[in-house]
Amino acid sequence: MLTAAPARRLSQKDLLSVATLAPEEILAIIELAGRLKRAPDSLNGALRGKTVVLVFEKPSLRTRVTFEVGVHQLGGHSIFLDHHRIKLGEREAIKDVGRNLERWTHGIVARTYKHKSVLELAAATRIPVINGLTDLLHPCQALADYFTIRERFGTFEGVRVAYVGDGNNTCHSLLDGAAKLGLPITVVSPEGYEPNSRVVNEAMRLAQDSGSEIRITNDLDAVAGATVVYTDTWASMGQEDESEERAAIFADYQVNEDLMARAAPGAVFMHCLPAHRGMEVSSGVLDSGESVVFEQAENRLHVQNAILAFLVGGATL
Repeated sequence: MLTAAPARRLSQKDLLSVATLAPEEILAIIELAGRLKRAPDSLNGALRGKTVVLVFEKPSLRTRVTFEVGVHQLGGHSIFLDHHRIKLGEREAIKDVGRNLERWTHGIVARTYKHKSVLELAAATRIPVINGLTDLLHPCQALADYFTIRERFGTFEGVRVAYVGDGNNTCHSLLDGAAKLGLPITVVSPEGYEPNSRVVNEAMRLAQDSGSEIRITNDLDAVAGATVVYTDTWASMGQEDESEERAAIFADYQVNEDLMARAAPGAVFMHCLPAHRGMEVSSGVLDSGESVVFEQAENRLHVQNAILAFLVGGATL
């Protein structure tokens, strides 16, 4: 289990994936997020005189609001651009969009369908690019999730994560985080809906250094002993036409009271939201005392503030 001290600053320009962060950098983000949660005004000038642009191809509640509120809390200014206004990669090349934005702003938060769009934007610009969600990864969510886990349990020691459902972008970033932090994680998915094999292989490689244990299975009994049970929507944005088919395939993988009873005593339930009650999770579990989903949502703000302070504001611990 990781015990190293937090780094003083992030070593990279962008935050595109949890897998590219050093373990100490993840802890640095978590530590700064905790400081900002306890004392929101402690870095209220970190982005003074700076502008952050949000380039979103996908609908958003939590990501948009938390980044806009966060930039304001840190003393900066935000601009929201949706896909209908700029048509990223259609009206003009992604790299040209980035080269324009870097002349006027100090950072970009990008929420795109294709992961390669965020990679191209980061490669073309000299200002920080933060991945606000792509079809492959959701790093800000996973970092907020691990912050929430440590906040709830006070430590990562003894924590065992079980992710139940579609092996999607959130699942991928959770795998990356567990592999970096040394946490055991089990992904339980219907056959054919497991996480991306490249992401799994990379996480397993990283796990060799951290001592993490990674298991991919179709067996719901693998939830036994988990201290965290996590799920997400069965059909992500862009997969709406598969919703009916997926509902039938995933029916047995609903996180309900019976499934939570298989987990360890005191286990918590997590979901990145939006949740579909009666689908991937029962209302009873979502509204129960085991659920920390709204703590997760709140903590997106504090973790992203830490990321902004590091990458755009140049903060150190």
